[in-house]
Amino acid sequence: MVASKIMANAVFLDGKYSQSFPAFGVERRGAPVTAFLRVDSAPIRLRTEIYEPDYLVILDPILIEQVPVTRGLKPDGIILINSNKPPEEYRQTFEGFRVATVQASLIAFQHHLGSSQSPIVNTAILGAVAKVLGIVTMDNLVKAIKDEV
Repeated sequence: MVASKIMANAVFLDGKYSQSFPAFGVERRGAPVTAFLRVDSAPIRLRTEIYEPDYLVILDPILIEQVPVTRGLKPDGIILINSNKPPEEYRQTFEGFRVATVQASLIAFQHHLGSSQSPIVNTAILGAVAKVLGIVTMDNLVKAIKDEV
């Protein structure tokens, strides 16, 4: 949720329009959260969930086995996964999609972001999103992160 908000601010700094919002169910505190991010060169008028995303970012790979994460993802969509596995290990699971992985948990641990049991992966994931998706400049991403903390 925070990562989506930071990315929305970063793309705004890049001169684009953005919209970020979470979706909560009736689950208990600590349950998985879905966050949405729209980016466009024109004002965004939609106020609904995103039912056919172009990209999917998975912060916790356990979710892959628990929920239908690719529901609605456009053909040839990009999936970025926080995982220590190489992308090739996900190719069969996510056939028809492009897959990238980043060891965001390890990066967070190495930089003392959170604890070993609960690393804060947002910063590492945001860097990977900027690199893989190319929707924001790294300079504006860093500025948006600094503005948030």
